[in-house]
Amino acid sequence: MGAQLRAVRQRISAIKSTAKITRAQELIAASRIIKAQQRMRAATPYANEIQRAMEAVVSRSASIDHNANVLREAQRLRAMLDGNGVAVETYVSGLKGIAWHRFRDRELAGQWSGFSDTPAQANAATITTALLDAFERPAAEGGVDELHLVHTQFVSMLSQRPSVRRLLPLEVEEVEAEPPSGPVPLYEFEPSPQAVLDALLPWYVENRIYYALLESAAAEIAARRRAMKSATDNANKLLDQFTLEANKARQAEITQEISEIVGGANALAETFAESE
Repeated sequence: MGAQLRAVRQRISAIKSTAKITRAQELIAASRIIKAQQRMRAATPYANEIQRAMEAVVSRSASIDHNANVLREAQRLRAMLDGNGVAVETYVSGLKGIAWHRFRDRELAGQWSGFSDTPAQANAATITTALLDAFERPAAEGGVDELHLVHTQFVSMLSQRPSVRRLLPLEVEEVEAEPPSGPVPLYEFEPSPQAVLDALLPWYVENRIYYALLESAAAEIAARRRAMKSATDNANKLLDQFTLEANKARQAEITQEISEIVGGANALAETFAESE
């Protein structure tokens, strides 16, 4: 019985150590998610306004012809493009995505890492430069005809979902309903909508990528915090279970010790009685 109690206590000690680690990681993730959400909120006004500016310049000209779970969604998009006979060039940001593609021997046209938790505008600018360079080159020279962005969208602390959108060429949708942000402003463009779009487009693409990096960072940290909280909760449940087992084992030991003492006392009393 003593060996069983020692084994249970060893398990309790190991689980307590694990719970301390997961709890610490949960707290670290909780502090980081606040900063990640603040960065997202700070970038939202600019993202919304540049989106409205793009809508305005495109909506004012009908003749513009501009040629300038996330891994699963990327795989689904790739399969769809392959099925349509479209050659795919893959650009990946983040160690997890890079490792995923390397494990499957997928060649990468570009890769970036080292800033997943705290992406900066400069990181987005570096990625944008490479993508626009590929988009502007002819396909015969290794260029691409379309740019698709796949990333994790941060919905809430409990919900993150994959998002897929085509960045270039721009997709124009004609809708009758008024946009939630109100009617598109009646801008006058100088020298022309086409020239304004040429100048605005790199900023737009860079901002879309930057905001996607921010959302992905917040989503990853939120998922990490949720996983650590779940691990801590499971550890605490195991602690309760093994503590109960330890108490039972200890109680059984005490009961056995009392029984042995009582048995020994009775035997001693009988011995004395017989000697008298």
